[in-house]
Amino acid sequence: MLELRDVSKVYSPETVNEICLFRHFSLTIPDGQFVSVVGSNGSGKTTLLNLVCGSIPADEGSIFMGGRDITKMSEHKRYRNIGRVYQNPAMGTCGTMTLLENMAMADNKNHPYNITPGVNRRRVSYYKELLSALGLGLEDKLNIPVGALSGGQRQALALLMSTLTPIEFLILDEHTAALDPKTAEVIMQLTGRLVREKGLTTLMVTHNLRYALEYGDRILMLHEGRAVLDKCGEEKRALQLSDVLELFNEISVECGN
Repeated sequence: MLELRDVSKVYSPETVNEICLFRHFSLTIPDGQFVSVVGSNGSGKTTLLNLVCGSIPADEGSIFMGGRDITKMSEHKRYRNIGRVYQNPAMGTCGTMTLLENMAMADNKNHPYNITPGVNRRRVSYYKELLSALGLGLEDKLNIPVGALSGGQRQALALLMSTLTPIEFLILDEHTAALDPKTAEVIMQLTGRLVREKGLTTLMVTHNLRYALEYGDRILMLHEGRAVLDKCGEEKRALQLSDVLELFNEISVECGN
């Protein structure tokens, strides 16, 4: 379970540029729930992800992960249980390393390398099997630098790498926004399959309202650090795209977008 309790976050406090993004914000996400987060620019979507991952500190309140208080825990320690995929495909992989080296690096997460080869050759067949399931032909490109792959191939690889080792939480930060529509569909189908197979608690920020409704168990719309829509289960399935779009447009007009 992931919990934010009375969390507050203020940018540029006590200045003319002060922005209070969250004030005593609370959110509980049960184990295994897939939450789609939507909202206009500046609503707090990415800040929410950064608070959970420890990329930025909370000014007030507490954050619990699996019943453990992680409010003061460093970012790199939180990532032992978190996989994150960013909007930019280049951020989840190392372009100068081969596909095989990237896979091996992700496979070794939370384990010391010591004085051992960077790539365990006994795992190559396993990597090929995982890559083959993507249907992108990556299993035949193990020795190619990742920087030579297309954006969609690289994002699929980043998603696979983020879930290669056991994790509890998957954080998706607009991970299809930089892709063409056809490739975005492939990545979303892969996302849905990985979340189901691994039973991951997932937070997905997206500007695609259709994806927000089609994927996940719960939809959360943020506005100025508040949840203006929070539906899960049958209530979420009963929502129509027009309903969400109408609310989104009202908010966008209100904040000048």
